[in-house]
Amino acid sequence: MNNTTRRAAIGALLLMTAAMPAAADPAPGHRSISVTGQGEVSGAPDMATINAGVQTRAPTVIEASRQNQAIVERLIGALETKGVERRDIQTADYSIWPQEQHDPSGAGSQVITGYQVNNTVRVTVLELDRIGELLAAVTDAGANTVHGINFGIDDNAPLEARARAVAMDDARQRAEALAKLAGVELGDVLHISMSSGGFPGPMPMARMQAMDSAPEPSIMGGELSISVQLQVTYAIR
Repeated sequence: MNNTTRRAAIGALLLMTAAMPAAADPAPGHRSISVTGQGEVSGAPDMATINAGVQTRAPTVIEASRQNQAIVERLIGALETKGVERRDIQTADYSIWPQEQHDPSGAGSQVITGYQVNNTVRVTVLELDRIGELLAAVTDAGANTVHGINFGIDDNAPLEARARAVAMDDARQRAEALAKLAGVELGDVLHISMSSGGFPGPMPMARMQAMDSAPEPSIMGGELSISVQLQVTYAIR
């Protein structure tokens, strides 16, 4: 290749290089502040569920089951007499298990001495001032266990909406405080995630002894709280 040809090839390469676009600079990372906002609001319950049960023991499964069914039928009848509809009465648990003890002969094995049947019904109560009356009614009918009373709110959406608003306001205040300390300004919201907490669990199980007539217990619904936690990320500038 002579000098003239070499100079022409170098010139063409330089023109091609100049015509190629320059690589774009990498996009800068988003600067942001992430905070957690807390919101909690309370409201009075407007419904409850009662788990009332019957436990029976007898030497045979058939006898224990018959005794149990007879009492449960009386229990359901007592609830219906008090105006509770069948759709608000639901079987929550039904179980049968043997009663065992060590073999008195000393063989070291277990022997079955009888059977226990448990039948629990869950009752939805929409008039909270009648809970004591209904508990007394099922006890008089033969119920000997109460597994818990759960209070609730039929429609908790308005309560949760208020808790979200409180949590969002709390998140904004926290982010503004951090931005002020850092000498920056808040921008748009980049990300939000939410978690919420429900109502407290049931009251503890109580075992009731047979009595001539059960008194109406005093049951207090109090208030229920809904808590919302928001994870909020703001851009900063």
